[in-house]
Amino acid sequence: MKVIAAYLLAVLGGNTSPSADDLKDILASVGADADEDRIELLLSQVKDKDVTELIAAGREKLASVPAGGGAVAIAAPAGGASGGAAPAAAAETKKEEKVEEKEESDDDMGFSLFD
Repeated sequence: MKVIAAYLLAVLGGNTSPSADDLKDILASVGADADEDRIELLLSQVKDKDVTELIAAGREKLASVPAGGGAVAIAAPAGGASGGAAPAAAAETKKEEKVEEKEESDDDMGFSLFD
């Protein structure tokens, strides 16, 4: 990732086709090690390609990646696989709500500022 970031920084800086030395200089300026093999691999893959087109192609690939892990995990057990888990979770949230209501009513200490 640091090699890609260095490449993008070079392009952002106005260098449309950065060399391996340019990327090494950028990485050295922040104290990062430059891996020669990765730099050469990246430069061979992006040779004669526009950065904006590469980013657009990457976005299209990322659009097909599922990204809803949390909601699916919660919905799956509630479907009947573990019948007691859903009511217990609902009871806990009700208890927490009741505790919060009591705390709020104790804050006024029996009088109001406007009495």
